[in-house]
Amino acid sequence: MDADTLSRRTLRFVNVAHALDHYVLLIYPTAVLAIAAQTGHGYGELIGLATGAFVAFGLCSLPMGWLADRFGRRRMLAIFFFGYGLSCLGVASATSPTAFAVWLCVLGLASAIYHPVGSTMLVTHARRLGRDLGINGVWGNFGAAAASGVTAFLAAGFGWQAAFLVPGLFCLACGAAFLAFVPSDGEGTGARSGSGALIAVSRPLPLLAVFAVAIVAGGMTFNITTIALPKVVDEGVGSGLPLALIGSLATLVFVFGALTQLLMGRLIDRFSLPTLFLGLSVLQPVGLGLAAVSTGLPLLLGLVLTMAALYGQVVINDAMVARYVPPAYRARAYSVRYFLGFTVAGFVVPLIALLHGRGGFGLVLAVAAAFGSVIVAAAFGFFAMTRQDRARALAAAE
Repeated sequence: MDADTLSRRTLRFVNVAHALDHYVLLIYPTAVLAIAAQTGHGYGELIGLATGAFVAFGLCSLPMGWLADRFGRRRMLAIFFFGYGLSCLGVASATSPTAFAVWLCVLGLASAIYHPVGSTMLVTHARRLGRDLGINGVWGNFGAAAASGVTAFLAAGFGWQAAFLVPGLFCLACGAAFLAFVPSDGEGTGARSGSGALIAVSRPLPLLAVFAVAIVAGGMTFNITTIALPKVVDEGVGSGLPLALIGSLATLVFVFGALTQLLMGRLIDRFSLPTLFLGLSVLQPVGLGLAAVSTGLPLLLGLVLTMAALYGQVVINDAMVARYVPPAYRARAYSVRYFLGFTVAGFVVPLIALLHGRGGFGLVLAVAAAFGSVIVAAAFGFFAMTRQDRARALAAAE
């Protein structure tokens, strides 16, 4: 198989894997509404059972880049497909809180594989970095968007178990197809097309520190918003709405995030990353602040602004790793990037339960807005330092 064909096929499966990664991880936050109605357990108790899943999602991202370098990215992505499928079937079979917690933890472990491994595969095989990152981001966002709506439809029509059984079987089928149609990792076409051209910096450690702060704060805002979204819509738009309608409204909010990712992918190929980073970061505290103090349509508008900023930021962060980190270290760099961003998800689930109990989702979103302000400060610091590098480069050239 020639390199171009291998790259095209690899990118297709990487995109599908991204959609599944976000879809499957967000089944439970919607299905929990149906599980609570069926079992009689409270929302706070049930959502807390997902803590292990989100801890594993972030914590286990750290070794995945190293494992991919050791055992091969293709093999790791195949494990992702099969691991996700089996864990979904396991959750569907759960009949006790302990079983839910265990299988959700296994699901989180499988989900940790995708981002460090898939992002490296994407950069390796991309022809135009910004465009392909944007397209990949849209797949991930539509996976997240579909999770609320499809889960609500399956749970309402066939029971909450179906919400896990159907995607579980689909993941297993995707794993078999991936092994059949992608025979090797390959070197890809990214290097030949210049999609991973490096940007030189004079002070890498301060830039890394600022970027790390933005990733951690962004992980807080991202996970608070995406995990709580179905319940925020339930309480803030109108209590007593049918589950299917709640899921549909949550899906609509996610769609705007997908459109932003596509736009960011195009802009990355035309404008500087620090400028885009700073401009987009401002939308997070604005959107979260509006959602925190409003209900109805204004709350939905705030959520739309927030989701656009959150998912657009994902594309920019991945492009930064691709542009500022040498190819030999990218898999491990993506592992650290997602470790920092996703590990905080383990703290988010109990934090949501605690804040919701004390002040409702107004307090939850207000705390998320405070983290959004930290991202703005980090983005400004990153912009200022990289601007000094550009000024020095221009002065040297003259």
